[in-house]
Amino acid sequence: MIDFLNSLDAEIFLALNGCHAAFFDSFMKLFSGRFIWIPMYAVALLIFLRGGNRKQTCIYLLALVAAIVLTDQVCATVIRPVVERMRPSNPLNPLSAFTHIVDGYRGGPYGFPSCHAANSFALVVFMALFVRRWKFTLFIVGWGLLNSYSRIYLGVHYPGDLLVGGLIGGLIGCLCYAIATYLCGPDATASRSALLSRPLFPALSASAPTASSASVPLASSASAPSASSDRAALSWRRLTAPALMMCVFALTLCYIIIASLIR
Repeated sequence: MIDFLNSLDAEIFLALNGCHAAFFDSFMKLFSGRFIWIPMYAVALLIFLRGGNRKQTCIYLLALVAAIVLTDQVCATVIRPVVERMRPSNPLNPLSAFTHIVDGYRGGPYGFPSCHAANSFALVVFMALFVRRWKFTLFIVGWGLLNSYSRIYLGVHYPGDLLVGGLIGGLIGCLCYAIATYLCGPDATASRSALLSRPLFPALSASAPTASSASVPLASSASAPSASSDRAALSWRRLTAPALMMCVFALTLCYIIIASLIR
């Protein structure tokens, strides 16, 4: 059974890793980087600051840090030394001869389970549970999936490494969130939706056009551009912390695309 799963995992890996192009070599390497997402992580911190009082913020932040540290240690220092499954990019692995490597990057000797996927999905699950908005959940899950897929593209992980790593990270993230919620009490969850719905710039929001005035029929087609600009200004004035995190992701993604095109 284990041999069959390993063989299936290797076949899926070769099929996915074999689809590559110069643009995606650069794109996936940049997307897989940790430091490039620092602006997005900074906005995640802002979400915690906006989602509760000082005590609740400290508890949830400590719980998130604990989830990522615990996830990383379980994968890197507990499971990997026991399983010792070589990465597909490891030169000692016969499969490495058929693996597409980007810029000579091969990672460490062992890759099961993936710490990259585990840490990403610890963050994904924790943030999705904290924010509890379906658009934000779709965004953060999509980021985690693409971040994990980039490891297959770069040739440093099998799909099974990512699946197990993601499950471990998600379970630990969920557990740490549940502990933090228990410590903060039920009131923290009940009030969070309203707190996260507050605009980041209340002074601008107060001066924004009202919904009724924004929906008044236009007298002529000449005023259409003005109405569009008013609606755009209204959206920015009502910008919330979760929406800002999605905007920062979009800007970072644009940078990655442009950098990959001009490389």
